[in-house]
Amino acid sequence: MYEAEIMQNPLQAENPALFTLVTRMIKDMKFVGLFSIIYGILSSLTIVGALFGIPTIFIGMRLRDAAMEFERYLMTNDIQAIFSGFERQQRAFFIQKVMIIATIVFFVLYFALIIFLFTSGGLMEMLSNYQ
Repeated sequence: MYEAEIMQNPLQAENPALFTLVTRMIKDMKFVGLFSIIYGILSSLTIVGALFGIPTIFIGMRLRDAAMEFERYLMTNDIQAIFSGFERQQRAFFIQKVMIIATIVFFVLYFALIIFLFTSGGLMEMLSNYQ
């Protein structure tokens, strides 16, 4: 995006603090989105990692899309771009929320399995077979 195009936005004259905040948020969203995409691709190199890597790629894509919509708002002053940007952000946060819940459920089940194996003696049996 060209600085000259942004400078023409009325938001900068009306509320420079909000303009600065949105501009910084766009840069942060682009960085976090790109990092999420790269992290998701690297995570997806394994089958188990793909379970979390693929949704992470979608989170990054949604954040970058939202950043582009906010950038479009700054260039065109189109209020629909703000709504579209928030919608894309909401989608990214929804995917992240589902991933957090799935992770919590996975860990609870994992710890329940460990406790079950330990209390039933199954864990000790497994460990003694490896010695």
